[in-house]
Amino acid sequence: MADNSMFMGEHPFAEYVRILGKGKTGSRNLTREEAAEAMRMILAGEVEPVQLGAFLMLMRHQEESGEELAGFVDAANQLLQLPAETPPIDLDWSSYAGKARRIPWFLLTTWLLAQNGIRILLHGAGGHTPGRVYSEETLRRIGLPVAADRSQMVTQLRDHAFSYVPLTLLLPRLQQILELKPLLGLRSPVNTFVRLINPANAPCSMQGIHHPGYRDYHQQAALLLGQPRMAVIKGDGGETEWNPDMPNLVKSVIDGVPQEQEWSALFHRKHVKADMEILDLARLWRGEIHDEYGEGAVVGTAAIALHTLGRAADQRQALDLARQMWEQRDRQAIGAV
Repeated sequence: MADNSMFMGEHPFAEYVRILGKGKTGSRNLTREEAAEAMRMILAGEVEPVQLGAFLMLMRHQEESGEELAGFVDAANQLLQLPAETPPIDLDWSSYAGKARRIPWFLLTTWLLAQNGIRILLHGAGGHTPGRVYSEETLRRIGLPVAADRSQMVTQLRDHAFSYVPLTLLLPRLQQILELKPLLGLRSPVNTFVRLINPANAPCSMQGIHHPGYRDYHQQAALLLGQPRMAVIKGDGGETEWNPDMPNLVKSVIDGVPQEQEWSALFHRKHVKADMEILDLARLWRGEIHDEYGEGAVVGTAAIALHTLGRAADQRQALDLARQMWEQRDRQAIGAV
């Protein structure tokens, strides 16, 4: 809790609560600079709990703008300092939603891309919404790299071109705010903007959202932040995973230019949801089971990533390359379970 004994009048953070909460005609969104300062104060512990709750819920009510998201990321970036020996990252991948109805097939996508020389930093958080399956626990169960500290992250990135880094290692204060969801009853702006942080300043990023309207905000924020390449999709469960039974509108930034492109569904019929058996991820990778939907999700999501990275000129080429990678994968790169 902040110490207000030095303030004889209004608390400095009250200004930002007032901007958001002055009613239908008096309230407005924060500018990028205001959002950055507000988040700086939050991360520095200069805000009272009642102020934080009011701020988060007022912003949730009117929804974040692209400028606000960019400002929040600006503040977070001031605290994001990875070890100097961190190797260059090709692709930043965020994972904060968790899966509730299907297992996280996209984790095989990230591992597939890493096996093909695309170095990936996967960052995320878990536990904030009961009943969901999160990336960290899933990766541990199938034996893929999860960093216990920053030194291990560097080693994993060098040895495997892949590392999952929990938010608690990057910005623990943001993890604490994510965990307020059961108390507040709603997600907060933090659930949105953590997807936009790019800890290693990778030239390309992949993001997934649940509500389609947020694609525009992510695209706008990426442009403001000067992200060279990015793609945001309506992902299954809110993760960066294409449901191959459905068409998907991909909003992107390619070499600083905003674009959008619809990808057609990979299947003509919809698949029945199966039980969430985490170890099926390893079994599918090793070729021990067949799952048409799972393979479609892995390959389709990889194709979007390859196209965003500039490794393929169009959708068809991206899908062909992704399928080739999948067919030629080292099936022993995930151990028996």
